[in-house]
Amino acid sequence: MTREPMERRKSPRVEDEELSIKLNLGDYDSVTHTLNLSTSGIYCKVDKEIPLMSRVKLMLIVPDVSGEGKEARNLAIDGVVVREHPVIMNGQVKHYDCAIFFENLSAKDTEIISAYISKKNK
Repeated sequence: MTREPMERRKSPRVEDEELSIKLNLGDYDSVTHTLNLSTSGIYCKVDKEIPLMSRVKLMLIVPDVSGEGKEARNLAIDGVVVREHPVIMNGQVKHYDCAIFFENLSAKDTEIISAYISKKNK
């Protein structure tokens, strides 16, 4: 009998490479996209190594899922880099995969992200 690995995350997540992110870390700005998303954080690709525990500012663009034709929401979020590793192909670093934990996410932003995840997971 095989056992599924235990999921330690408290927040549901969605594998999603469609959401755009603007990332700011002092003198470093980057525009990228999500690899996955939850209400506790994102996993994304960046073109520069970012030290663990670095504080970053994110602008996450989340499409409206209400069906009411509203515009996408631009969520300004503070985060902390909690995991980062290089992706190496043919002996060269192509990019870095980076996990960013959301700090102090507002109830409204949590609701927007949660609705998006629910819609994507259906």
